[in-house]
Amino acid sequence: MELRQIQYFVTVAEVLNFGRAAEQLGMGQPGVSQQIARLERELGVQLFDRSARAIRLTEAGQRFLPAARAVLVSVDQARAAATGRSGHAVRLGTSTGLGERLETVVAELAAKGVQVELVSTSTRARLDRVRGGQLDAAFVRGSNETAGLEFVPVWEDDLLIALPASVAPVGDIALKELSALPLRITSRRNNPPLVDLVMTACAAEGFEPVLGPQSNSLQDTHAAIGAGTPSWTVIYESHAQLLREGRVVFRRPLPRLALTTSLAVPAGTTVGGELAVLLEACRKASDRFE
Repeated sequence: MELRQIQYFVTVAEVLNFGRAAEQLGMGQPGVSQQIARLERELGVQLFDRSARAIRLTEAGQRFLPAARAVLVSVDQARAAATGRSGHAVRLGTSTGLGERLETVVAELAAKGVQVELVSTSTRARLDRVRGGQLDAAFVRGSNETAGLEFVPVWEDDLLIALPASVAPVGDIALKELSALPLRITSRRNNPPLVDLVMTACAAEGFEPVLGPQSNSLQDTHAAIGAGTPSWTVIYESHAQLLREGRVVFRRPLPRLALTTSLAVPAGTTVGGELAVLLEACRKASDRFE
């Protein structure tokens, strides 16, 4: 059993998709699949059920996952001990759309002499890694109640409407004006708070949006809308600020759409040391963009 096989297994288990796991690991999908298959042969068990369209962990895989995460944490601790470091960089889970707020947080930490290691992965994976000790904290959006974790609100993230420039009105746009256009949005399983927010807001305006084709990434959705296809999506304002308007334009919705961003930390964590510095950096990021 090799360390890289354990890392590959944990990554695949968190995203439940060999292609996305390969992207996160920066390698080809065949290589990941081969190493997982080799690990399964060495263990003498099947870790993933590949019989359905979407893979899932077998019972053996579910038992193996916490132990595999513990191995990775131990390796980090051993590396720190061997190099004589008294501590480690703050391992911070991130997601798409944090924009300049994240840049501000990292800059504030650097100014305080705190190193930070950024890890971008799915919401579920971020929460699992915080609970398992692989991350010290993670940014998550929307209300959360997860055993073993606490959530500290840090700022509000406004959402904008992304539309083809050819059909976008001037100024703010009422949600009900979008009732005839297909909505391109991720599946609920990928982002329940976001999907629930949008669907509930549309229902309050008296319509249920027609769902358009789903994409695996916001970049693909942006490209499809930019091609002129009459459709719309939502995008975090902090992310939109990093993009240039062209074939796709951004409009503020009426009523306002926003999600609370929180910092997920292990339950019972004492607010002190590096965590206190991190929370102060988040406060400054929030104040700067209010």
